[in-house]
Amino acid sequence: MDARLKVSRTVAAAVLLVVMAACSDNSDQASKGTTAPDTPTAPVAPTAGAPPGAEVLGTVRTGEPFTVTVVYSDPADDPDRWQFTVRSVTCGKPLDPAVMAHAAESVGSPTPTPTPEAGKQFCVVAIDALNAGKSEAVWNADGSVSLNVGDTRYTQPQEDADYALDYAQYYFDKGQTGPTFGLNPGSRGPAHGVFQIPTGQQPTSIWVTGSAITTIDGVEPGWLVLLK
Repeated sequence: MDARLKVSRTVAAAVLLVVMAACSDNSDQASKGTTAPDTPTAPVAPTAGAPPGAEVLGTVRTGEPFTVTVVYSDPADDPDRWQFTVRSVTCGKPLDPAVMAHAAESVGSPTPTPTPEAGKQFCVVAIDALNAGKSEAVWNADGSVSLNVGDTRYTQPQEDADYALDYAQYYFDKGQTGPTFGLNPGSRGPAHGVFQIPTGQQPTSIWVTGSAITTIDGVEPGWLVLLK
C-alpha cells in the first residue's frame, strides 16, 4: 500500500478522535449547565403588599415622586390630586422625643413615653406631599396607607393615628404645614404615618392611595413604594 495513503488514514483517524472527545466534553458541560439547583428560590410577587384585586398604578422606590387622584373627591369633576414622595421609613426606634415633648407641652402635663404592643416595633413613614390639584385639599395616612412586610399589610390603629397627628401638629407649629391641616394648590408639606410591625421584621413596601384603601365600592387604585 502507498505510504502516503497510510499516513492520510492515520491523520484522519486522529482528527476523528479529537472531534469526538470535544463533543463529549461539550455535552458534559451543557448537561452540568442545565442542572436545576437543589433548592430553587421561590418567586416573589412583584405586587406583594397591594390589596387583593387592587389596581396597581405603578411601582416606585423611596425618593421617587408619584401622583394619586382622590377618586371620591367633591366635586367629582375636579378631584383632589397629590404628588407624594416617600422620604424615609424608620423602624425599631422610639417615636421622635421632640415630637412627644411638644405633644405633652401642648396639653400642659407630661405623658408617658409611647411603647408599642408586645412583640411589635414602631415604624415611622415620612412623606413629602405636594397639592397637585386645583383647590385646597386635606390628606393624611390614616386609612390610606399601609406598611407591608411581604404580602402582610399593617395600617394605623387609632392610637398610632393620634401619634401621627402629634407629628403633624409639631411640624405645623414649626411653620411646616402638612396636608393634615390642608394645603393650597402648589403648596407642599410633611406628612407622617406611624405603624407597628413585628419586632425583628423589616418592611418591604408601602401601599399609598388617595383616600381610603377600601371603600363600599371595593379597593381603591394605589401605588406601591418598594423599600428593597
